[in-house]
Amino acid sequence: MSADFSTPQTIPPEIKRYLKGSDRTVGKTGKAGILRLKFEKDSLSGNTIIKEQYSRVPLLAQRAMYLEETIPAMAYVYIVSPSGGILQGDRYLIDITSRNKTFAHVTTQGATRIYKMENNYASQIINIKVEEESYFEYIPDQIIPFRNSRFYQEVHLNVHENATMIYSEVIVPGRVASGEAFEYDICYIKTVGKNQLGRTRFIDTLKLQPRTENLRGKSKINFGNLHMVGTIYIITKQSFVNDLYQKIVKKIALFETKGKLSGGASILPARQGIMVRILSRSSEDVKTIIFELISITRKQIIGASFSGLRKA
Repeated sequence: MSADFSTPQTIPPEIKRYLKGSDRTVGKTGKAGILRLKFEKDSLSGNTIIKEQYSRVPLLAQRAMYLEETIPAMAYVYIVSPSGGILQGDRYLIDITSRNKTFAHVTTQGATRIYKMENNYASQIINIKVEEESYFEYIPDQIIPFRNSRFYQEVHLNVHENATMIYSEVIVPGRVASGEAFEYDICYIKTVGKNQLGRTRFIDTLKLQPRTENLRGKSKINFGNLHMVGTIYIITKQSFVNDLYQKIVKKIALFETKGKLSGGASILPARQGIMVRILSRSSEDVKTIIFELISITRKQIIGASFSGLRKA
C-alpha cells in the first residue's frame, strides 16, 4: 500500500535531506499505519463510546474503559503497537474525532521508541477534532529517539471554541539508562491549533538537532543539565483562561522551588488557551507536572478529579 495517505504533505527541508538514502520498504505492509477513532455520546447510558474505529497495523486501539468515579462517562482508550516502536521509513496517521458532549482520554500503552535509521526517516501525523461542549485529553508516554534516528511529527488540533482539550508531548534525550543521550539526528515536531471554523489559533515548532547544535551548551536551545522536555497545550474557553493560567503558574513555581524542573506558561493568542513548556532531569518529574496540570484543568473546567493513569 502507498504511504501517501499517511505522509505529511509538506516536509521541512531539515527532514527532506534524509530522502537521499533509498528505502524500498516505505509504504510496505506494516509500515503505513493508520488509526481512526470517532467518539460519541451513547443515547442510553450517557457514556462516551467508540462509535467508529478503523486501524491498520502497526497501529491498534484497545476497547474503551471507564476508570473515573468522578467522570463515569469518560472513555479511556490506549493506543498500542505490536512493532514495539517506529522504524526507518514508517509513516503513521492517527485521526481522532470527539463528537459533541463527549468525555475522552487517549494515551499510549508505553513510550514511543524511534529506532536507529540508515536511510530515510519516520513520520507521524496526528489529527484531533474536538467538537462543541466536549472535553478531551491526549496524553501519550514519552518519545525516545534512539541513536541515528530521524523523526518528524505533525499535529493538528481542531478544537471548538466551546470545548476543552489537553494535549501533551514529552521528549527524552535517548536511552539514558544505556548511557545514550542526544545521539539522534533530528526530532522535529510541528503543532498547529485551529478552531471549528479553521482559523489558526497557534503554530508551535520544536526542532531538536543534537548533531548540529550543542543542546547542552551555547545554542538557540540550551538544555543545560535538564535533558527532558515536555510541552502541554490547554485549549479551552476564553472565560476559563485567566484563572487557569494563575493556578498553573503557581504550580510550576512550586516545582521549581523544589529544584525538580524549570518551566513557563504562556497564554495563547486571542486568550484561547495556555501553552506550557517544561525542562527537567527526570521524565517522571515531567509526567508528574503534566498530571498536576490535568488535575487543575479538570477541576476548573468540569469539576472533576484525575486519578492518574493505570499502566502495567
